[in-house]
Amino acid sequence: MTARRRTVAANFLGVALAMTAVTAAGAQEPFYKGKTIRLIISVGVAGGFGEYARSLAEHYGRHIPGHPHVIVQSMPGAGGLIATNHLAVQAPPDGTVIAMVNATAPLAPLWGSRGARFETLKLNAIGALDRADGTCAFWHTAPAKTWNDLLHNEVTVGSIGVGSPMEVYAVMLNRLFGAKIKVVGGYKAGSDIDLAMQRQEVDGRCGTHLKSIPALHPDWIRDNKILVPIVVAEQRNKDYPHTPAIMEFVKDTTTRQTIDLLTVTQKLDRPILAPPGTPPERLQELRSALAATARDPAFLAEIKRKNLTIEATGAEEMAKIYADAFASPPDVIEAVKNILGAK
Repeated sequence: MTARRRTVAANFLGVALAMTAVTAAGAQEPFYKGKTIRLIISVGVAGGFGEYARSLAEHYGRHIPGHPHVIVQSMPGAGGLIATNHLAVQAPPDGTVIAMVNATAPLAPLWGSRGARFETLKLNAIGALDRADGTCAFWHTAPAKTWNDLLHNEVTVGSIGVGSPMEVYAVMLNRLFGAKIKVVGGYKAGSDIDLAMQRQEVDGRCGTHLKSIPALHPDWIRDNKILVPIVVAEQRNKDYPHTPAIMEFVKDTTTRQTIDLLTVTQKLDRPILAPPGTPPERLQELRSALAATARDPAFLAEIKRKNLTIEATGAEEMAKIYADAFASPPDVIEAVKNILGAK
């Protein structure tokens, strides 16, 4: 080989090695580098959902390899089913779309909701941000100052749709205990119902919003603008020690099991899910990042500043809660369907 040919061969080898190094570096580059994650929420951007989602979006990406940008997209309607259906049927299963949905939405197929177009156990759990007792809270002018009032005086509550906690708790109290709560639908978000309460268009609101009230409406607490006649929980809430828990009025096992199933999602407030078919390695990154974010001092400081709370549940426990719910005794599932009317 001549000197010139040796030089050309050496140059070619150098270029080839350089290209191999670039390719290897590219192969090791994090999937999320330069990408954007869409965090869908199942209500409007105002209210507690919006506050949690914006706080999460600000900090979540820092804990994901590649540090993607995270944006919040509102997809309200049907008590959370529009967003959950979108996640299951239309969203790309590559980890670039996740959703924070109404707590009761993932269980809609269990109690026969015809609007649910997904199989809950095929959705991928990422984790839940909080746990929350349920309640029905009323404006101070409403004729429902005590639990006894709810059994004798008709009151109205707003709802974002069938299957949402706002409707589930009201219907449950009516069917199991004889409460006189009339549900008024058509609202897009809890914040719209809050405004309707202030305008006295409706008397109150049911759901898991006890923890978000201090953040969104501190004056409601300070000035005694709302009344909480019942807490839908096993025990009394420490912030409302004089308000009875619904289990204080349960006398039989069947009713207790039915309420347990209806309220199982209280353990998973602000649940976050990924589409079916999301690659396992991508899911692990999303799950690990959520767990890290829930411990992040900067994130927790922002949550505290907003008067919100975090009591996170990991993906494994979240998936087990869903699996256990779907494995409930058939008679209990049937009782829940009868209460909710399989709407």
